[in-house]
Amino acid sequence: MFVRRQALVGRVTPAGSSRVERLDPFSLPVQFTATDKAADGRLRTVELTRERVVVRRSVGGIKMAVNLPVSAYLGVALRMTPPEGDAPGAVSIVLEHRDQGLSLPLFSADDSTDIVAEWQSWAQVLGMPLLVAEADGRLREAFDRMGAVRVASPTGRRRRRSAIRSRRPSILMRRKPGRSIDGATVHRDAREIIARS
Repeated sequence: MFVRRQALVGRVTPAGSSRVERLDPFSLPVQFTATDKAADGRLRTVELTRERVVVRRSVGGIKMAVNLPVSAYLGVALRMTPPEGDAPGAVSIVLEHRDQGLSLPLFSADDSTDIVAEWQSWAQVLGMPLLVAEADGRLREAFDRMGAVRVASPTGRRRRRSAIRSRRPSILMRRKPGRSIDGATVHRDAREIIARS
């Protein structure tokens, strides 16, 4: 799976650099080229924003552009590509569509060092569910969801009879102790003197 980012502002990889140019999910909108087996020159140009995807390609000399909302896609999928011949296997992140011709490769790497962080970043930025591609090509969600909310099995309740339940509150330990009233002067049968007007 080949992804090449176009240098829109004169950005090029420095000579001798081993860094691979990658799409940054936090710098959208972005324009890049990707392989397309059906297109002339086997390339297509993709413009990706947070809300829309525009795919431009030429087939048989006829130029076309497909403009889709991001919500038309199924989600951001994690795909494993097995090694073929001399080519090593790869791990890819793909914005999946029901029509495989409209699916977009977003990231690909020979190792899985940063793949989970990239996968989650793309899903978060685009507001799409996280998907995992099975070996037979089927897609499944990585986590159970209810609408847009991720759900998990409920956690157990806290035990009511714990060791610290009967412990005194710490605020009582900080209070000063009271004074004893032994030896205090007590006045009995005395008249109260109050100034009355």
